[in-house]
Amino acid sequence: MAGFRSLARQVRDPRCDLALRRYSLRKCLERFAPYGHRATWDHLCSRAGFDPDDRSPDPARLVAALEELEEARSVWLAYEVEFARRRKKEKHDGLRRPGSVDDWHRLTWGGFGVAWCDDPRVHPREPLAEVLRRLIAALEREPDAACPVCGGERLVWTYDLDHEPSSGPVCVECGILVPRPVLTPEALAHARRGQLLVSA
Repeated sequence: MAGFRSLARQVRDPRCDLALRRYSLRKCLERFAPYGHRATWDHLCSRAGFDPDDRSPDPARLVAALEELEEARSVWLAYEVEFARRRKKEKHDGLRRPGSVDDWHRLTWGGFGVAWCDDPRVHPREPLAEVLRRLIAALEREPDAACPVCGGERLVWTYDLDHEPSSGPVCVECGILVPRPVLTPEALAHARRGQLLVSA
């Protein structure tokens, strides 16, 4: 099974068939997809300027989409290195029980679904790397009442998400499943009161 870097090389390789290059970019999303596979694909296509269903997009646009994905992946990998360093130190210091951020992080190891978007057409418009920087910054500070990505305050508790956890506060404005550890108890309670049941 090819890894992210070898798939990225295929996307860039002008000797490869265009269909293989597009396929390789899609396969990269099996290794790293912050919004989930379909929403991340939709995001990359819209930012790079080609249709998600286009079977023969401009190779330069494929590479542009890959570059955005690679930048975001480097941001996330740096966070994971720091996260592992911090946990190792905490364990050394006798703190064996992980906190809520650690519980959330365990569900997103490798970067899949870090900022899950259940609706593949509703996701943040900013570059992926910027979205991840905002999310990481929120994980490292005190909880807030707003979405860490767009600042939106309309959070709706949504059920039957195609993700784990299968329910939680979703930002109405940018579509991400907001990690519970970044929200205050009041914000979580408010999201629950404004429940919107979404069926799978």
